[in-house]
Amino acid sequence: MSAATRRTSLAALFAAGALTLGLTACGSSGSSHTSSTAATPAPASSAPAAVTPAGDQPFGAACSAVPKDGAGSFAGMAQDPVATAASNNPMLSTLVTAVKAAGLVDTLNSAQNITVFAPSNDAFNKIPKDQLNAVLADKDKLTKILTYHVVPGRLAPTALAGEHKTLESSTLSVTGSGTDFTVNGNAKVLCGNVQTANATVYIVDTVLMPTS
Repeated sequence: MSAATRRTSLAALFAAGALTLGLTACGSSGSSHTSSTAATPAPASSAPAAVTPAGDQPFGAACSAVPKDGAGSFAGMAQDPVATAASNNPMLSTLVTAVKAAGLVDTLNSAQNITVFAPSNDAFNKIPKDQLNAVLADKDKLTKILTYHVVPGRLAPTALAGEHKTLESSTLSVTGSGTDFTVNGNAKVLCGNVQTANATVYIVDTVLMPTS
């Protein structure tokens, strides 16, 4: 598949995700999350305040590594589209390198209302260096892997558990609740519910691999 054809296909996938979200939003009270309970705050006993549908506070032990101010802080990231926001977060520098190598910066920045499972630098460090370099040099394979980390619609923590169709076209699975989530059985969410201008981000400790 040519690069131009792949970019067109990715754009179509993002558009489909945005349309789905838009149709859902028409029946909601205006929340940016896709959770069906987004319009009604959860009872205080069901989850910590930071992860109620009404709140946008990040959660997770690794959130302490995020800068307290500036463009890389939570407040700063909320002002920028997701690829730009990630470039300002020191935990995601390898991911940003991969996104640039795949030519997905503009695609991700222009997408509307998506969820990104963002591998931390340590997640990429789990991959042997020669294998990682080989993937970074293979644009088609890299694009397939990166788009597997993106789900149409902003997933609130209360809607995170379950099966989700990715932009790569296969499915990933999230288990857990509250502030404890695992993706595909082995990738732990280190810092979740991070808001950017166009995405909700869950930083994970393992690179997710599509099954096909």
